[in-house]
Amino acid sequence: MITEEKLLDGLNPAQREAVLHRGGPLLVVAGAGSGKTRVLTSRIAHLLLEGEVRASSVLAITFTNKAASEMRTRLVDMLGDEVGHMWMSTFHSACVRILRSSADRLGFSRSFTIYDTQDSRRLIEHIEKELNIDPKKIRPQAIMREIGAAKSDLIDFESYRERKNGPFEERVADVYEQYQRRLQSFSAMDFDDLLMVTVNLFEACPDVLDSYRERFHHILVDEYQDTNPVQNRLVLMLGDVHRNVCVVGDADQSIYMFRGADIRNILEFEKAFPDVKVITLEQNYRSTKSILDAANAVISHNYSRIPKDLWTHLDAGPLVSRYRADDENDEARFVGGEIKRLASQEGLFYSDMAVFYRTNAQSRAVEEALVMAGIPYKVIGATRFYDRKEVKDLLAYLMVVANPADEVSARRIINVPRRGIGDVTLSKLVGIARESGRTLVECLARGEDAGVSKKAVQSLSELSGLLSELAKMHEAGAGPAQLIMEILERTGFRESIKALGGQEAQSRLENIAELVSVASRFAELQDMLSSVALVSDADDLYDIEGKVSLMTIHIAKGLEFEAVFMVGMDDGVFPHLRSLDDPVQLEEERRLCYVGITRSKRWLYLTHAWERTLWGASSSSIPSRFLSEIPGDLMVDVRGYRSSLR
Repeated sequence: MITEEKLLDGLNPAQREAVLHRGGPLLVVAGAGSGKTRVLTSRIAHLLLEGEVRASSVLAITFTNKAASEMRTRLVDMLGDEVGHMWMSTFHSACVRILRSSADRLGFSRSFTIYDTQDSRRLIEHIEKELNIDPKKIRPQAIMREIGAAKSDLIDFESYRERKNGPFEERVADVYEQYQRRLQSFSAMDFDDLLMVTVNLFEACPDVLDSYRERFHHILVDEYQDTNPVQNRLVLMLGDVHRNVCVVGDADQSIYMFRGADIRNILEFEKAFPDVKVITLEQNYRSTKSILDAANAVISHNYSRIPKDLWTHLDAGPLVSRYRADDENDEARFVGGEIKRLASQEGLFYSDMAVFYRTNAQSRAVEEALVMAGIPYKVIGATRFYDRKEVKDLLAYLMVVANPADEVSARRIINVPRRGIGDVTLSKLVGIARESGRTLVECLARGEDAGVSKKAVQSLSELSGLLSELAKMHEAGAGPAQLIMEILERTGFRESIKALGGQEAQSRLENIAELVSVASRFAELQDMLSSVALVSDADDLYDIEGKVSLMTIHIAKGLEFEAVFMVGMDDGVFPHLRSLDDPVQLEEERRLCYVGITRSKRWLYLTHAWERTLWGASSSSIPSRFLSEIPGDLMVDVRGYRSSLR
């Protein structure tokens, strides 16, 4: 067990003050690299160490499962297994836990299915087809974004219809209503529902809200600048009784407006809690003085921020390097050459270095240059493991076993592997399900009523029998790994992939083996499905041992590297073209630049090109305005590798 003296040892005055504060709300304005994770962890540890609160009365919220796991590991190392009773998770995971206990109060099954982005898009595509909406004119992704934004603002489909404006929102209102009614009938929720339905639950069932208000004596939330209105509402609701709400964040690192994040939540936290104590962490432990001075210079041009000025005891370090490239290929060759130089002359490992870009389309030229230079790399944010087809297909089987009302998953597996069930047969079955009020799974055994071929009737009957047997295995206590093995054995799933042949088949078989390995860690099917559904892009990062990381700056949030290359520093690329005439979006782009700069510990490279080909068109470009915001004495122009690497 750690002692108080050891717990506080090494904290700077501001950090110590944040750890020791008692008696009401606390806002910790934590600059990049200022040790906020240590402060948050130490504050929780100090509360428990002093016996002021039980672990089960603490709710700690982070924005990724990875961050929650790391914080829990630190606390266990400090305090032992007592920490196991603490709620430490993401907003979504905490809401799932609440809803698994009480969703039936709102008409959902407690074993409700969680739809990911692919599942939601499929359902919206089905609804668009039924409503005769041309998906080429109104793309499903656009409808999904609009519905997601509405849910983030706690706007249900009835309220959305009342405030609709124009033909696009008229059609969205139609889809939104059908979408929610289907989700309810399937006993399913999408990611945004997990938050909104929890608020609905608290509003409809005050006794449920009161039980959690009384339970959580201390609420701590990390990355508060990234919260959206519904997350802010949850914090205010839960913290209304004890008022021991500690939020940690940095308005200068608010970069998820496109996901619904509202910077006002942190900027106006003092309005929600007028008696809040504000502590600012400005000492940076990550980057050199040159990098911090550059970051401070850029972000100082924003108006919507809580003033602070990062500083460090570290040395000045190398100046920021600027490279003026002829085009994106010259830029990429420079990056490759400099990575080679840093590895050979400065002793950096490839995993110490990262290349950041504003949009994924920019990675092509960099990837080609790294391949030519023989540099191993990993593109972070490519197709996630749980989004790969064979993995999604097997998970869909499990989702139907856990929740037979889940029509989207049932549609997915009905002809996987191929069993001769086409779109016409599926449409007939769906029609019977709608007319009879039964689920699609229940109608699999009624193929004859649908007027389909004898072969299709036989296939549907076999699938119905399999799902029935899997359900019995599940009820008898079979774990998810056992269920997957049964699916593979009974359906010929593995053989259908082997038949593809070549490297693709081998890769997909390896993915199946990995899924079985993941499933073997869980005793309960529902626990596995919830865990898988809540894995975020940021959690799915990583096997970068010995490789250079390539990623968008949005994904880079929370990471750090010895050397960072920010490519594409052209006006119209970064800042993005759509932000140039919008002051609010331009400030968000500047915050994104600030985040990118402060990921670097020692070497920072900013590159731009006089001519660039993107999205199939070449055009001349000018350097990013963010480059002109960095004082000239902090940057040095560097020469490239035009002759040696061509």
